[in-house]
Amino acid sequence: MSTDLGQLYQELIRSFTARPTDLKKCGLLLNQLKIGLIGAGLLVPQPDANPVDLATAREILEIGAFWSIRSKDIPSFDRYFSQLQTFYNDFSSVLPPSPREFPIRGLYLIRLLTQNRIADFHITLESLPLPADSLTSNPFISHPINLERWLMEGSYSKVWNAREEAPAEEYKYFVDEIMGTIRNEIASCEETAYESLPLKDAGTLLFFKTQSELVQFAQKRGWQVDLTGGAIRFAKKGEDKAEIPRQKLIAANLQYARELEQIV
Repeated sequence: MSTDLGQLYQELIRSFTARPTDLKKCGLLLNQLKIGLIGAGLLVPQPDANPVDLATAREILEIGAFWSIRSKDIPSFDRYFSQLQTFYNDFSSVLPPSPREFPIRGLYLIRLLTQNRIADFHITLESLPLPADSLTSNPFISHPINLERWLMEGSYSKVWNAREEAPAEEYKYFVDEIMGTIRNEIASCEETAYESLPLKDAGTLLFFKTQSELVQFAQKRGWQVDLTGGAIRFAKKGEDKAEIPRQKLIAANLQYARELEQIV
């Protein structure tokens, strides 16, 4: 690897590990480094490539994957993950293990859940370079496994709690994406079942910690918020409303009998 690339790489490390991360500078450095990797034949590496250079190229792409999520640029994360597959799958016998590999693989599994790509989720899970009986012992893989199971069960409160149990900060972004989808699903049920709900009940159902968060969400959906009366009134969508018992909506686990295909 050239001296110029080496210097850019060191600068990237410093910017990425800074607290807070210098996201703007990381983005600029990553663009320059990727151009350099293409010129050095390392972005799509050849079998005879220098293992030290390969390890550096892999780390640059891994930092790019984390940077993408921190920057909320998910298409960029998808591209970085795709580029890393060659390093993880084709050069695993040449390169030392990367401590970032399974955090990134786990992030991709949750990314698939946010897209409702359940078949791809299971195919990707089965293709992991881990024995089947050790999947649940790896915290970066067990987290998306649990999320998928809880989503299928409709145990949305467990999905919400999983945010605080995330094995890496970046995981919380995708859990928030899933919770956003769940909130909209629950909100649709509320609109169908009720003409109004107390603010406290609506906040509990929708997993909001503060009233201001609930109010902002309600306004986006066109609900009428009565702060004085402490209630939310839903816009009427028709004369007929499905009879859904209140207890089922307010139950702790929010056991909605819906397939995951109806969530996203």
